[in-house]
Amino acid sequence: MTGSFVLRGGRVIDPANGVDRVADLVLGKDEILGLDVPEPDGAQVIDCQGSIVTPGMIDLHVHVYWGGTSLGVKPEDFADKSACTTLVDAGSAGPGNFTGFREHVIDRSRVRILAYLHVSFAGIYGFGGRIMVGESHDMRLMAAREAAAVATAHPGVIVGIKVRIGAHASGPSGIAPLDVAQDVADRTGLPLMVHIDEPPPSYSDVVARLRKGDVLTHCFRPFPNAPCHGDGRVRDAVLAARERGVIFDIAHGMGSFSWDSARKMDAAGFRPDVISSDIHAFCINGPAHDNLNVMTKFLALGWSVKDVIAAASIAPAKVLSRPDLGHLGNTAQPEASVIRQTPGSVALADVTGEVVNYDSLLTPVGTVSGGKWHPA
Repeated sequence: MTGSFVLRGGRVIDPANGVDRVADLVLGKDEILGLDVPEPDGAQVIDCQGSIVTPGMIDLHVHVYWGGTSLGVKPEDFADKSACTTLVDAGSAGPGNFTGFREHVIDRSRVRILAYLHVSFAGIYGFGGRIMVGESHDMRLMAAREAAAVATAHPGVIVGIKVRIGAHASGPSGIAPLDVAQDVADRTGLPLMVHIDEPPPSYSDVVARLRKGDVLTHCFRPFPNAPCHGDGRVRDAVLAARERGVIFDIAHGMGSFSWDSARKMDAAGFRPDVISSDIHAFCINGPAHDNLNVMTKFLALGWSVKDVIAAASIAPAKVLSRPDLGHLGNTAQPEASVIRQTPGSVALADVTGEVVNYDSLLTPVGTVSGGKWHPA
């Protein structure tokens, strides 16, 4: 059976289905056949002894409009580096350039790419090494009608509306771009993903506006505009947002994950819903590197391997309303990721320069998707 695989002898961890054991995962061309079931004739066998086999992992926050934006990275290269089968672009393109993103990157990629559409007409267009122009500074770029039309024209690929808020991203416009983005989300029936950076506006003012299913990305960012008070108490608006069903996403990136915030939030019992990288051209060589590196940081915080895999598989699949992703049941896409917990001292840096040393690093082995094995 062409396109069939046996991932042999790995530790299969499928949090959605409560699986954590050594087994042979058998993938057919069009479906997941199961664990330790008869192998199809002609199946390709991948030796996974000493490795961890997981559902096809999902990075909920990346920037892969390579060649069309200055911050984009090549999706295939990054997917191999992170052992991901699904990448979700977080607003690199807006309604003015999304067609190019789809035609030249999304539709040509062997990796599944979904996208949050930026409400700004040209998306994130001024993000560079020496030039940094917040696209939400100018309200003339907030393109509600165009964003609604483009989002409606690309169902299944555009999964939500993105807006960036904060002193760097929206500057003199303050929280007003969120008004426009919420109107577009309401019009299209799509959720929001909202970036927050330094104040103004405050973390509390932004998160208080979000609805069930909306994503607050960069949720463990450093002071100023951290999710908790200096004494470690979680902000009331954050707790209320979780009660409403707002999704809290790490999105490490170049400036949005601090050990101080992570330790305080973890001590308070507040865990993020999703672990994602916010990878782009200016953080792929550090401090984010890739989503396996970010997941390792949560191992260093005391999470289990099963917990970090859940936060990068079934959790983002639920955010995306994709029941065919994030698990290894027979209704899932025939995909899997293979990773390894490689021993050895690793220095894990946050965006403030603080380094935590840990005794291992999650590293990629490869992925199965599209009927092919893609080695790291």
